[in-house]
Parts: sequence; C-alpha cells; structure tokens
Amino acid sequence: MLFVGCLMLALGGCSESPEREYIIGEAYTGPANLKLHQSLDPHSPESVTTHHGDRLLILKRRRRFIKVRTPNGGEGWTDVRQIMSAEQMARLNELADLARKLPSQGVATVYESLNVHTEPNRMAPSFYHVNEREPLDVILHRLSPRVSFEAKDVLPAPTPRPKSSRKPTEQPRIPRPPTPPAPKLPKNWMDLSQLNRPEATPTPPPEEEDPAKSVPVDDWSLVRLKNGRAGWVLTGMLKMSIPDEVAQYSEGHRITSYFSMAEVNDGGQIHHQWLWTTISEVHQSYDFDSFRYFVWSTRHHRYETAHVEGGIKGYFPVETHPVKALSGKQAETFPGFTLILEDRDGKLWRKTYACEFYRVVLLETTPFARQASAPGSGAAHAPIAIAPVPTPTPPGLIDRMKRLVRGWLGKK
Repeated sequence: MLFVGCLMLALGGCSESPEREYIIGEAYTGPANLKLHQSLDPHSPESVTTHHGDRLLILKRRRRFIKVRTPNGGEGWTDVRQIMSAEQMARLNELADLARKLPSQGVATVYESLNVHTEPNRMAPSFYHVNEREPLDVILHRLSPRVSFEAKDVLPAPTPRPKSSRKPTEQPRIPRPPTPPAPKLPKNWMDLSQLNRPEATPTPPPEEEDPAKSVPVDDWSLVRLKNGRAGWVLTGMLKMSIPDEVAQYSEGHRITSYFSMAEVNDGGQIHHQWLWTTISEVHQSYDFDSFRYFVWSTRHHRYETAHVEGGIKGYFPVETHPVKALSGKQAETFPGFTLILEDRDGKLWRKTYACEFYRVVLLETTPFARQASAPGSGAAHAPIAIAPVPTPTPPGLIDRMKRLVRGWLGKK
C-alpha cells in the first residue's frame, strides 16, 4: 500500500500544470457590445460578450490582437482597436459630467443609424449606436479638422534593456587586414577644380513649391444619450425635432437650436410659442447667425414672427428662464432667454430678452468672458456658460421711453 501511494504521488507531481498568465495591463470595453473569441482568428467561436465600460485585464498581445479577462473571469481575444485606455475612459466620463450640467439646445433624431464617437474624429472609438428616430439632446457644436486619429497604446511602453558595461575580453583569432593607403590625386586635378567654380556652374532654376493643401473640416455636435452618456456625432446627420408647421419657415437655413417658450390655448387646441436659432452657412466657427421668436396668432390661427435678428455671431448655450419686466406699473414674470453674442471687435456679450406676449424686449447686456471648451472637443471656439442666469432688474419708465423712441427711429 505504501508503494502504491508513493507511485500516485509521483504521477501527480509529473502532471502538467496550466500555464500561469500574468496581467500586463488594463483597459475598458469601447463598443456597446464586444464579443471575445477563443483564439486569434476573428472567425473562431465566441467565448464571452462584454459591454461598454467593462474593465478588462490584458493577459497577452499578438500584433494588434490582445487576450483579456472580464470582471466575471471570462477570457478571450479581440482587436486592440476595440478597447479604450484608462485615460480615454476618464475623458469620456468628464464629457458626460459636462453634458449633464449644460442645458439642452433641442431634441434631434437621426436620418439613419449613426455611431457616437468618444472624440470629434471619424476614426475615434465608437461606443454607442443610435437607431433611427431615437431622440438625442444636442448640447454643443464644434469644428474639427479631418485628420488621422492617434490612439494611445493601452499597454505601457516596454522598458528598454540596460546596455552592458562589460567589454569583450576575447581577441579575434584572425587580425584585421591593414588599412589601404588613400588614393592619389589625378594629374589634371587643377583643371577639374575649375569646373566646380560657381561662375562656371549654371544656377538651376528654382523649383516651384507645391501649394499647401487645405485640411477639410468636419462639423460635430455633442449629444446626450438616453442612458446619460455623451459623445460626438456628425452634425449633418441630425434632424432637429421642431414641428413642421414651424420648421417650414427656415428658408433653407439649418436650425441649430429650438425651445418651447410658452403655451397658447386656441379653441381647446394647445400651441407653443417657439424660439429658434439658425445658421445660413455650414462649417462656421460660431453656432448661429440668426434667431427668431414665433407666436401663435389666435386671430389668424397660424404662426407669426414676433421678433427676428440676423447678421449676428452667436454661441451655445442658449438658455431659457423666467424674467421680470414692467407691464404698465407692475412687474410681471415673462418667459425669457439669454444669448451669447459677439460684436465686431470680437468681444462677447450676454444679452437677456423678455418675451412680453407678442413682442421681444432686450432687458440687459453684460460682458461675457470666453471660457474653456469641452474635453476632447477639437477646435475651441464656443464659450461654455454653466452659472445660473441672474434675474435682471425690470427697466424703469425712462428706459422704456428710450426703447420706444429707438423703435420708432428704426434703431436697435
């Protein structure tokens, strides 16, 4: 019996133990759903499925494929371009935090299925797939040059091996041959040197430089998803969901934001007063060049323009809020909005308006400091305002008289 026990122990010690795989890095799942495979072959059987934001432990790397381990212990291979580094994930979380603080500029849908990217770049990782008619909140707008996306490696750079300080002690067995003598100058070297003089050598014509090629620019919008995340989509793929009975007055201009300011009851039917901003030309550094306020006429049963201004440079965000203004001798609360506009000298001004029934009145103009742009936003041009809008003081009788006189004279 003792002999049998020893034999079994010996056989057990000779059995091969599974190879231990060390963790060489960590990353996060980029797409909404990522299927891992059992081997390097992308057509191999699937082993496990991970979801966006799942933390992955990197075990091996073969060229552009890596083997990872999921939080549940599942393992599999995937393309390294399908995962995100910890730095990319942190920036994406910062973007979601910013989008939660900023007001929506309107709800939009997509013409067809659309990918949401982590950064305003066509080749940046896509972490969400928007379906047709899925609502999105538009938050910001950016221009970004169409350049190649430089993704940082999810694995740390290998540590270079230190150079050995030891000198070889062994001498070569066969000595090197002696260095041959330098060649002598030709006998006519004086005549040859005359040919290389500057006056003897004709000057070649200057080469024409190729004109610099302009880099194309893409128009991007930061959108907030229904799950609370935020990312970048191509602006041209969005359709603002303002009713068609109002959108028909856009005159070919693109609607960049819209807001419902008030409700009107016309014979039992509820209609909204609308504020919108539009832009006439795409790929501009500003967000809108015109804004218009629509009211519903209970007399004509249609929408009419109460106020419109064009030829401006405006920036997001447009903020809507109640304001107080004088109506007769008493201060009343009206729907209001605030715009960030740029003058001819490049200075920014924050202008607050009151929507007094069928007219729009400018209440206050204050300077606005240009702030930092959103993380991963590409070209920075639009200011970001997060602070709440203070309620302006209602204008007095003298200010109202001045405003009426300017209106009669056709001045703003």
